[in-house]
Amino acid sequence: MSLTRALMAKLRDQLAGAEAMPPPPPMPAIEAPPSRVFPTRRAQDRRTQQHTTALLGIGHVGTRYATDVVLQFQAELAVAHEAVAAELPEGWAEQHGLIPVRSRVADHREFLLRPDLGRRLDDASVARLRERALQDVDVQIILADGLSAVACEGAGLALVEAMEQACLARGLRVGARVGARFARVWLEDEIGQLTNAKVAAILLGERPGLGTGDGLSAYLVYGPKVGNTDGDRNMMSNIHARGMPPADAGVRLAALAAAMIAQRTSGVTLDLAKVDAPIERGYRAPQVRQRLVERP
Repeated sequence: MSLTRALMAKLRDQLAGAEAMPPPPPMPAIEAPPSRVFPTRRAQDRRTQQHTTALLGIGHVGTRYATDVVLQFQAELAVAHEAVAAELPEGWAEQHGLIPVRSRVADHREFLLRPDLGRRLDDASVARLRERALQDVDVQIILADGLSAVACEGAGLALVEAMEQACLARGLRVGARVGARFARVWLEDEIGQLTNAKVAAILLGERPGLGTGDGLSAYLVYGPKVGNTDGDRNMMSNIHARGMPPADAGVRLAALAAAMIAQRTSGVTLDLAKVDAPIERGYRAPQVRQRLVERP
């Protein structure tokens, strides 16, 4: 008998005699997976799905998703990866009439790995803003790539135009348009501080999700200065054709900026009940989730 077996026998004797533990009871029978494909007829009610692009009622086959659903997941994940990997072309800001600035990162890879460097301007950008930007404005609008240059190139300019026009309609003085490359949200603090703006608003590509690689987010802060935190900001996300349309978002962002100026604050201390943005009630128009994969 080996040393291990001898030790085990001695331990059994000490605990409960020399008899080994009884064998476990037989495993219960496992039922075969259902042969039906879900959702059932009742679950296939499409009325809810018509008003959102969220994945509702996708169903399953047994314990797994259906093949079509898995293929769509994979395709949308690839779209998200492509959006994160995209970069704004050199000279894009100048071509669209924006003052070009960039953060302190050297390239796109460093931008993804060093968020801290994406929150501060490089020296050339600081000098350019001091030379060309308007001073003492009510609202300073910044269009930036963020984590989706695809979104910035897509609906970015339309959102800038909509917000600028809505601000002007409220009698607010808007600064010169700024285009930021390799930008994180907090970059608006330094830009707003350099232009002595009451409110800084950065409109940038948001972190892509499934099916929304082209979404924009807007972050607004009153009294922009280096050192502000996320608690000092207010934001709006999912700005794209299938979410909040840029034209509607611009009107709401202008109302938010006006409320910040009136209340002289932003973030968690801002009274959102006093924001006079028009809010429509009821269901949105039917939406269609883009099908990216079709099986033959």
